[in-house]
Amino acid sequence: MAISSQEVAHVASLAKLAFAPEELAKFTGQMDAIIKMVEQLQEVDTTGVPVTTHVTDARNIMREDVAVPGTDRDLMMRNVPQQQDGLIKVPAIIDESEEG
Repeated sequence: MAISSQEVAHVASLAKLAFAPEELAKFTGQMDAIIKMVEQLQEVDTTGVPVTTHVTDARNIMREDVAVPGTDRDLMMRNVPQQQDGLIKVPAIIDESEEG
């Protein structure tokens, strides 16, 4: 199954990406090569091969989740440059315009 430059352009537009014609041709070739590799992998006989969810025998080594008391609010607020209504005040970082 070959992929067309129109399909690559469509996927790029869905991702809000714009490519020059030469870039589109390059990415179309790369995507086509990737699809051919996946098709080649689908031809491999995996009958009798157990499902692998992890490549190692590692087990969950996370610590037990234990609730502990947090930092005292007054102590924490001593290091805060700005606060409002008992909360830490930080500058806005998300642009809520429709362009973003």
